[in-house]
Amino acid sequence: MDLTPTASQTVGPYFHLGCTNNHAVSCIAGPDAKGERVRLICRVLDGDGVRVDDAMIEIWQADSEGNYNTPTDAQGKGSDPDCAGFGRMATDANGKCFFETIKPGRVPGIKGRSQAPHFNVSVFARGILKRLTTRIYFADDPANQECPILALVPEERRATLLARPDRGNPGDWFFEVHLCGKDETVFFDV
Repeated sequence: MDLTPTASQTVGPYFHLGCTNNHAVSCIAGPDAKGERVRLICRVLDGDGVRVDDAMIEIWQADSEGNYNTPTDAQGKGSDPDCAGFGRMATDANGKCFFETIKPGRVPGIKGRSQAPHFNVSVFARGILKRLTTRIYFADDPANQECPILALVPEERRATLLARPDRGNPGDWFFEVHLCGKDETVFFDV
């Protein structure tokens, strides 16, 4: 067998199938996790506003006290054992996926200033050579006004990072990822 390297490729269907069919995680925080229960509904759209039915979204989050489920958490307090802090889902035929979790707590930010509650998000899709990194904040959360990371984003673009509550379904929050175009989501260079 010859193991000749192949050329780089864009993310294709095998990546999507291998990471989401057998390794999907929609429940980030179990029923015993402390904090406000939320269901985060994400939809991925291309530059023309057409749904992307084969994207993958990964979420990383802190627990309700602002602690990450990792041995390297800078705060060293330990995290809620019922909040895994990680989720991964493929988008469906409507470009949507959802996560069952809790509202994250505030975590330390620049110069000791606390960040607003947020989800760290990675987006993978065909045609994207490396993941797109963004954040999801909660619309109308008073902590948004003092978040040092959100303050780095021009004010007129911050709305692209805000999940909106579903008034008909308390606890449901809706977020759209626009991969490009006039409503493009703000992506971070990390």
